[in-house]
Amino acid sequence: MATATVKSTYSLDLETVRTLDRIARRWNVSRSEALRRAIRAAAERDEEIGRDPLDALDALQRSLALTPSTARGWTEEVRAERRATRRGGKSR
Repeated sequence: MATATVKSTYSLDLETVRTLDRIARRWNVSRSEALRRAIRAAAERDEEIGRDPLDALDALQRSLALTPSTARGWTEEVRAERRATRRGGKSR
């Protein structure tokens, strides 16, 4: 089955073209196919994170395996450090 394609012209800097060539050789595909794969991969990553900043925060917390318990521990540690700094005469 034929795949519909659109011919387009883009201006790429020399380093980007060299990188595209290296990727295409490594994957043993054409420049066009390497570019299609790179665009799809970028789109998938973008969709995983989402457009909402809270989605990005949720993704970050998931990647850190941040649980309510570890978050509380971190908060307590930071508060203790701040109190110690204030007692040392280094307050803002």
